[in-house]
Amino acid sequence: MVSSDLLPQLISIAHEAGEAILNIYNRAEPLQVDHKTDSTPVTEADIAAHTLICSSLERLTPDIPVLSEESDDEQIDARRSWSQYWLVDPLDGTKEFIKRNGEFTVNIALIKHHRPILGVVYAPAIQATYIGCVTNQTAYKYEGGRSGSRRKAIHTRPLTPFRPLALVVSRSHRDPAINPYIDKLRQQTPLSETPMGSSLKLCLIAEGMADLHLRIGPTSEWDTAAAHAVLEAAGGQVTDLKGVPLRYNGKESLLNPDFMASGDCDFDWQRCFTS
Repeated sequence: MVSSDLLPQLISIAHEAGEAILNIYNRAEPLQVDHKTDSTPVTEADIAAHTLICSSLERLTPDIPVLSEESDDEQIDARRSWSQYWLVDPLDGTKEFIKRNGEFTVNIALIKHHRPILGVVYAPAIQATYIGCVTNQTAYKYEGGRSGSRRKAIHTRPLTPFRPLALVVSRSHRDPAINPYIDKLRQQTPLSETPMGSSLKLCLIAEGMADLHLRIGPTSEWDTAAAHAVLEAAGGQVTDLKGVPLRYNGKESLLNPDFMASGDCDFDWQRCFTS
């Protein structure tokens, strides 16, 4: 059984990967961008972070397999038999990385019996680290990067009638199909929208800075797992649009359904979209 005792090592691994990413991010010369078979971009930084994280996790917990966005087809096929494994997105928000807007993250999650139970999300450009342990319901944010020591407990916030609902939306992957859902929300409550890249959207909800993220359109399980753990540990939830919690490694595809991440678990979010 892997416990939260591993969190310091996981944070260190995420920070090392973040440093490798920033070394490439801060170069003066243009970034070299390639594309995968699904047309998604990949850079030298994705591969460097993948190599560092996977090798570090294999040394830390040699009995627990690792699945990364940059894993090969053989590893992706093998994961169907795993009940516990590390799920990694070495550079979430590659488009934000290419745009150099700082909204990209390193994501490491531990999946056990289809649920994320530990998560580390590190945003190297803004020196913010989010951690969550679902088994003991603790979530923290560290500020200051690898040498930083400013830690604070984070928790989601309840909805109140005295402020607009704060919706955080995808900066680079917004599908027009989301608009009818937002229109329904606007009919029921004042609403503000904040665009944000990568898994930072869920982290904003976890720290009580936003209330809801709706994702209509394709995402993969490694895109959500680490921030899912942080948000759930902070008191929130990630579900499909019918309210069923997202599960991992339970089907042939690694694609998530359309989903919502919310901070107030007592609110009937489904009513907003069916009324």
